[in-house]
Amino acid sequence: MPTYETTPRFTADLHRLTPAQRRRFRQAVAAFVEDLRTGGHFRAGLRVKRVQRASGIYELTWSMGTGPAGRATWQYGPALRPGVQHVIWRRIGTHDILTGP
Repeated sequence: MPTYETTPRFTADLHRLTPAQRRRFRQAVAAFVEDLRTGGHFRAGLRVKRVQRASGIYELTWSMGTGPAGRATWQYGPALRPGVQHVIWRRIGTHDILTGP
């Protein structure tokens, strides 16, 4: 199971999401974690890609239903346990978070 941490900015962003948005994010994270455990090849539906002009930072995208697509930015951190991926969640919200990933 990968380990993770969150930045204070991520936590503040997360509190601004609606309960439905948080639920969709948790569903996306379940798929994300499963993909990390099975080799790190992310399924197309998660739309994981590097953030332009932000070295080492990635974005994960999921649908928020009728509203804009939800996004979360993250990066790999130093492993806390040997051989186990560590993820640092940086931001969460809509496309607007990409101005300060």
